[in-house]
Amino acid sequence: MSWRSEHLWIELIVGSRKISNFCWAFIVFLGSLGFLLTGTSSYLGRNLISFFPSQQIIFFPQGLIMCFYGIAGLFISCYLWCTISWNVGSGYDQFDRKEGIVSIFRWGFPGKNRHIFLGFLIKDIQSVRIEVKEGIYTRRVLYMEIRGQGAIPLTRTDENLTPREIEEKAAELAYFLHVPIEVF
Repeated sequence: MSWRSEHLWIELIVGSRKISNFCWAFIVFLGSLGFLLTGTSSYLGRNLISFFPSQQIIFFPQGLIMCFYGIAGLFISCYLWCTISWNVGSGYDQFDRKEGIVSIFRWGFPGKNRHIFLGFLIKDIQSVRIEVKEGIYTRRVLYMEIRGQGAIPLTRTDENLTPREIEEKAAELAYFLHVPIEVF
């Protein structure tokens, strides 16, 4: 989602609050809970899960390993839910031609570096760069090449933009900033 005027362009960035992340966090939580309950029921000798008889699983080593996988899965699920609740990776890109400033803001993990803010002068932007890697895992990423700073990614690597969409986005941004486009 973006907002654009004659001198100002603001591009909102979606972080980890995506439907796919909610689905994965929920699936990992349910799966790890199932492993933990199955391992625990094999230890107790009682059926905590009604559709799976615990007598078929011996606690050592199968039940113990299932408890381990269940606990590990709960930690992974907790990590996923925390990144979703903190909305890690969200933020905005702001291009202000009137002031001559580019501002990039992202939310990070809690701590002293929770706010990630980068500011540049528009005159330091050398080009807008498209990096394309074709193959099994196709990757199309839009970068902004900054003099003395290197390349700053503007799109996520998992955004899966079509070639036409990334070309249009790069062309619009390059036209707005009055810089050339490079393709790698």
